Amino acid sequence: MFFCLIVLVWEWCGGVDNFLGDKRTGGRADGRTGGRADRRTGGRVIYCIFGLSNFSMMRNLFLFILLFSFHLVVLPVSAQGGDSLLIRKIYSEALSNPEAYRNLDYLCNQVGGRLCGSPQAEKAVLWTKKVLDGMGLDTVYLQPVTVSHWERGKRETGKVISGKCGKKNLHICAIGGSVATPVNGITANLVEVKSFEELKMLGRSKIEGRIVFFNRSADPTPFYTFDAYGGSVDQRARGAMHAARYGATAVIVRSATPAHDDFPHTGNQHYADSVKAIPAFCISTNDADSLSGWLKTDAGLRVFLSSSCTLHPETVSYNVIGEIRGTKHPEEVILVGGHLDSWDIGQGAHDDGAGIVQCIDVLRLFKAMNIKPAHTVRMVAFMDEEYGQTGAGVYAGESKRRGDAGTEKHIAAIEADRGGTTPQGFSFDAPDAAMKRIAAWKPLLAPYGIWSFEKSGSGVDIRDLKSQGAILVALVTDSQRYFDYHHSANDTFDKVNARELELGAAAMTALVWLFDENW
Repeated sequence: MFFCLIVLVWEWCGGVDNFLGDKRTGGRADGRTGGRADRRTGGRVIYCIFGLSNFSMMRNLFLFILLFSFHLVVLPVSAQGGDSLLIRKIYSEALSNPEAYRNLDYLCNQVGGRLCGSPQAEKAVLWTKKVLDGMGLDTVYLQPVTVSHWERGKRETGKVISGKCGKKNLHICAIGGSVATPVNGITANLVEVKSFEELKMLGRSKIEGRIVFFNRSADPTPFYTFDAYGGSVDQRARGAMHAARYGATAVIVRSATPAHDDFPHTGNQHYADSVKAIPAFCISTNDADSLSGWLKTDAGLRVFLSSSCTLHPETVSYNVIGEIRGTKHPEEVILVGGHLDSWDIGQGAHDDGAGIVQCIDVLRLFKAMNIKPAHTVRMVAFMDEEYGQTGAGVYAGESKRRGDAGTEKHIAAIEADRGGTTPQGFSFDAPDAAMKRIAAWKPLLAPYGIWSFEKSGSGVDIRDLKSQGAILVALVTDSQRYFDYHHSANDTFDKVNARELELGAAAMTALVWLFDENW
């Protein structure tokens, strides 16, 4: 619109020659008339419209419009150029100083698997606080959380006993929260099912006294492997509860992974108060295939299972929180978070040690680059995501209390809990109006492989902040290898690539900075 107005004034002022002057005519657009026709006709219209008394004032108006239009067009481009430069510096610092990778090394190899309530979880809390204390942050503190304390006990045993197939050892592990078998174990016949509907059709007469074998494979066809996981994890989470209703003595569940290997993948599961709690085990995908085949050869085969799990009384653990206070809006918070706890059979490298050290690195990068955010940038290492999500509940409850008192408001919460593989983008749980604003940032991150800005889900540790008006965000990574490691003994430090890990930290830092600058 402003350019149209410029052209209009330009023409009515007699054109370029009339405005700038022509060396041959002394500034006259026409040597014979000196441009008087323009000034008598169009010029008078301009004078009338804008209330101007002479041509000099109209020329000044033209200059004002020209400069204002230049401001509108050029400054956003210049600002975006400044954004690009700052983001480039963020990536350079992250890749040149792989502090996140060094932190992950310590967390995995010196602390190890850290299930909530365990001594390893306590050690992880103290280590995280020590790291944050050493960064010169404005605030570092522990937030008490009451957690369950389930202990696996000695290594589980699983064996096939068959006159036709012989004796076979099975790669199994107890599912988190499972009760133990009797001291002498359980030996029983096996019945294979692939769904709760099939279990219901068989009924008590064919299930009672047997071990139920849930053997539904993860669908290999979805590009995004979290979709495959979501389609198979229900049998692990609720299989024991459903089988117990029909009198089963135990359950064996195929690991929720599209990988074919010898690693059983654990995870959480739920019992119902109305039915007896029975032992629950996961089995590796290779052994699940073999067990199904042996059962076809010998329908009467039996399986021996033994475990020594213990559920101890609840205990106190902590969320670990560190923050850089905002210079202009300290009451408005941009949160980055992951979960500090992990399953006990591996080192919790991808799930979620990677997310923890990336979130720590967001604060480190702000400090290293002397970025003083307008809003408070807060990192939360949540406790108990794997077992009961009590850390998330405590944090959200305290945040709501502060929000109700008018002392705190979350404007965005970013969760890193999809592994330390190559970052591909972000998933936003946000209103359409906010998504339009966020979409403008995509070109700034595209040069770094951040191509996905989708409106979708976020993460379990931040989901309760949505009711408080926060925009929820998840770091989206290349998921193709993630479930090779997830919840298994295969989730170790050596499976994480340093450069991929640091790229994730840089991407999160850039997004936090964009929120801080533009919200």
